[in-house]
Amino acid sequence: MAFYPVFLSVVFVVRNQSNYLEDILLQAGSCLSTLVSDYELIIVDNSSRDDSVNILKKLTAENGLPNLQVYALTKEVDSDTASWVGLENALGDFVVVIDPLTDSINFLPEMLDKAVCGADVVFANNLKNKPAQSIPYWIARTLFNKLYKSINGIHLAKDAPQYRILSRSVVNFILQHPQPAIIYRHLPATGGFTRVNLTYSAKPKKMHVTRLGESIDRGTRLLVSTTRAPMRLVTSLSLFGAIANVFYSFYVVAIGFIKADVAPGWISLSLQQSGMFFLISLVLFVLGEYILQMASLSNEGPLYHVGQEFTSARMTRREKLNVEVVTAKPNSPVNR
Repeated sequence: MAFYPVFLSVVFVVRNQSNYLEDILLQAGSCLSTLVSDYELIIVDNSSRDDSVNILKKLTAENGLPNLQVYALTKEVDSDTASWVGLENALGDFVVVIDPLTDSINFLPEMLDKAVCGADVVFANNLKNKPAQSIPYWIARTLFNKLYKSINGIHLAKDAPQYRILSRSVVNFILQHPQPAIIYRHLPATGGFTRVNLTYSAKPKKMHVTRLGESIDRGTRLLVSTTRAPMRLVTSLSLFGAIANVFYSFYVVAIGFIKADVAPGWISLSLQQSGMFFLISLVLFVLGEYILQMASLSNEGPLYHVGQEFTSARMTRREKLNVEVVTAKPNSPVNR
């Protein structure tokens, strides 16, 4: 196994996994101690209801395991937010996010090799991690992935799985965003970073139970927060409604001139309704554009990101600053 002189941070998100915790951390420690020069294990307890927190306290005691950091959340949050709790507190040159029940830490050396060789982001997809899904969940998941790919160009499940290594520059870039916990999920796959996608096959320790309600809520927030498409659809429909009412007004006036047997009051009522709906559509269009602009400003990240930085080995400015020090001899004459 190759050895890398880097500081690696490993983030575990756990919930109600008291039976697995010690084995998971022992395995991680034995793997990392021979893989990198220094490491830290960051455990984010996502509001466990079992004895997980007490076990973690024992493991961080004086006779416990080294290099542990534990963050116990007071209430359960989604996996992306829990992962970000560990990421923003990580100090390593590279940060890896692992689900200890579905992801294999034994595949970490191959991922780290790609990261050390220059990849900003390395994704790993476990081909055997296929949890059982109900038909409604499968339909909703399929529709969401197709919609998200059509808008942002990536399939989140395939192109941006949860098991990933991020370089320090990527983490720092996400930190500058107003909503890093949401941006963290998709930005590494869409932000122009150098990335590598790997696949492996390992049997998960335990399959997660997927809940449709939480997945819909999470997908909606991700879709609304990371793209302008939903609000742009609203403004487009408002503009279309305004234009359609203008054409309808011309149609009503034309009917008034062409037809002689128009029902009394139809023209005035139709013009009144079309004018009212035109104003409503116009107001909705302006409000939609205003909301879109405000949302864009509030969600906008940093203006630029330096992907790579190089400096010339030879700097003429430094050469000009070189000064030769000459010490005077003790008995040398001094000119006056």
